[in-house]
Amino acid sequence: MSVQQLYDQGFQLRCDGRYQEAKSVFDRILAADPNHADAHWQIGLVQGFEGDFDASIATLQRVVDRLPNHLNARYDLAMTQMMIGLFDEACANFKEILRQNPNHEKAKQQVIYCP
Repeated sequence: MSVQQLYDQGFQLRCDGRYQEAKSVFDRILAADPNHADAHWQIGLVQGFEGDFDASIATLQRVVDRLPNHLNARYDLAMTQMMIGLFDEACANFKEILRQNPNHEKAKQQVIYCP
């Protein structure tokens, strides 16, 4: 199975709420390619869905630090930050998304809550 096929499988498992199975698939991808940003991104999402917000933020922040233009990871980082009350950090990320892509609809919807 190719890395892309594994990623698609893990993505579907995550969407189906089968988080541990999804994480196992993403871990397999990372064993083959430790720099696979989207696998890290998906693990960050799984961590958040399972309620481990500190780990989720740390994982998503590492993706954004390595790839500042990974707007999907940055958006999910901002949403997680917003959920746990890190409003300044979340707003900074929403604004950075809009700086990079002024037409990012989801970020435009969220930034209205920022000062």
